[in-house]
Amino acid sequence: MGPIQYIVYLFPVLTAAALFYFFAWYVQTQRTPLAQQLDPAPVKRRLSFSAPCHPMVKRDAIAALIITAVYAVTAFAHLGDLEAPQSYRDFGDGKAQTFVLPEEVQVSKIWYFCGLGTGKYQIEISTDGVEWLSLWQRKDDPEDADKITGYYWADPEGYGASYAVTQNYNQLFKWNEVVIDNPQYIRYLRITGQANKGLLELDELAFFDMEGNVIDLSDATNPLFDEQNLVPEASTYMNSAYFDEIYHPRTAYEHIRGIYPYEVTHPPLGKLIMSIGIRLFGMTPFGWRFMGTLFGVGMLPLLYVFLKNLFGRTSIATCGTILLAADFMHLTQTRLATIDTYAFFFILLMYWFMYRWLALPAGTSFKTCALPLFLSGLFWGIGAASKWTVIYGCTGLVVLYFLGLALKLRQWPEESRHERVGWTVKTLAFSVLVFALIPSVIYILSYLPYAAASGEVSLRNLLHEVWENQKYMLSYHQGVTDTHPYSSRWYQWLLDIRPILYYMDNSVAGETTRFAAFVNPVVCWGGLLAVVACGFHGIVRRSGRALFIFIGYLAQLVPWLFIGRITFAYHYFPSVLFLVLALCYVFHTLAQKEELVRWKPAMYAVTGGAVALYALFYPVLVGITYPTWYGTCVLRWFPSWPF
Repeated sequence: MGPIQYIVYLFPVLTAAALFYFFAWYVQTQRTPLAQQLDPAPVKRRLSFSAPCHPMVKRDAIAALIITAVYAVTAFAHLGDLEAPQSYRDFGDGKAQTFVLPEEVQVSKIWYFCGLGTGKYQIEISTDGVEWLSLWQRKDDPEDADKITGYYWADPEGYGASYAVTQNYNQLFKWNEVVIDNPQYIRYLRITGQANKGLLELDELAFFDMEGNVIDLSDATNPLFDEQNLVPEASTYMNSAYFDEIYHPRTAYEHIRGIYPYEVTHPPLGKLIMSIGIRLFGMTPFGWRFMGTLFGVGMLPLLYVFLKNLFGRTSIATCGTILLAADFMHLTQTRLATIDTYAFFFILLMYWFMYRWLALPAGTSFKTCALPLFLSGLFWGIGAASKWTVIYGCTGLVVLYFLGLALKLRQWPEESRHERVGWTVKTLAFSVLVFALIPSVIYILSYLPYAAASGEVSLRNLLHEVWENQKYMLSYHQGVTDTHPYSSRWYQWLLDIRPILYYMDNSVAGETTRFAAFVNPVVCWGGLLAVVACGFHGIVRRSGRALFIFIGYLAQLVPWLFIGRITFAYHYFPSVLFLVLALCYVFHTLAQKEELVRWKPAMYAVTGGAVALYALFYPVLVGITYPTWYGTCVLRWFPSWPF
């Protein structure tokens, strides 16, 4: 590529320089004499969360709708195929079946689409139905399963001990391939299953001739050959599961079918939400990714309302919502069928309604305070039943709740002091209900599919399932210490140092397809500086809104400082919410000094920069094939970025 490849380093340098210039200018605006006149003696201000809750107006609805619609188009594009093999034959318990093909064919390779269950298959062929050959995998060392030299139709002597066609947990709901080194003519086919436990479902088989073309064996009466039209040209993320999709969609599908789930390392509710998409669109890539993408789209109007409530300006709410829409991780993570999206969604809701309660002035009636408290607790409960990451965030919610309660009691109006005790008792009792009892009920009820699959839907068995799963989850996550080439620690998340690569296909020379999870550098780097500003304004200048954002950010990040298990960039995903809120707070403080500075062009420049990077990196966010030079010369900002 030559010296031109070094042009890639201009992108991070210019981005970082622009952000540092913006924040240097921002700090300067806070120090000028006129700024001090507009904001006299800031350190003497009393801390308060009370503030007007600015309502939405018509132009807000229009802005939120446009942003959401544009983002939805980019999010649902190339999401996944709407069709995949649905019928299956169960080969569990050693079941076998013999097939007679319409004519004798010579097979060079086999593709197969795995359903539920793990195990392996003995594949045997014959030309006369009398003498049979088995498909085996040959190894240099029979003791080393990694040294496979090929697959052969032969007598097993001298070949590996394992059958050639396997169905491991990481092969489920994807197209798998076996290339045969010594092709034979086939007329009779016999398949015998050997399940590890229970089910062993094979959804579809495809045979290829010597020219690499699919042999048409369509048979509407046979589940293994009734969907031959769905055999793709290549196995890709569009038609197969990738990364942790081998776990969560499988569990969602098992819940639908009443099967005890394989993946029990997270609470069930996120998978139950995912199962709605599968019920709507079938067990297809689009179906198992649909709900996560829909929730990702739904975050945008919710965030818009949150920002308008917080800052009262349409321009700030618009730019903040665009910043989330243009964030890389928000797009990639919500398009992946995992449960992190639901955690983010419910964290957004629980903090939004907590702010609605905090913003109410001291002396507000209990009846008015009850609704936002109830909704905050409700969504905290739903989120906790989806993923424990939400429980980490609850620490911030608890701190904000008690801090807000103390401030409301201290700032209670003198004329109604006699009502304070009654209000406090009601609020504390109600808070126990909405933040402890109701979430506990939600959490326990989310395990009903476990109890049903175990054969006894009783309260005793339900509580037993919940308890046993909590013990297992705790021990499992403590024991996840294996190495991974794309793992990262919390301090690397802060600066986007190590993205996690979810998918890669280099099968075409000069081209590549890949996508990874990492934060838009404008949001990541600019947001981090904005969080520091929020910490200063919240602690030193006693700004309630800044402190709210700062506490929320720390609640999501700090627990990861003490977690020893292997971690990845996507664990930083919920913190993106507070990076965006922090940037909007910076815009808000500039807007308060509009007599001094022309703040809107600066805000639009930051937002526009995030959108520009979104467009630049869009291919590696959704899996669009691009020339390798584009990755080398444009996208690989750091050696650790996998482009």
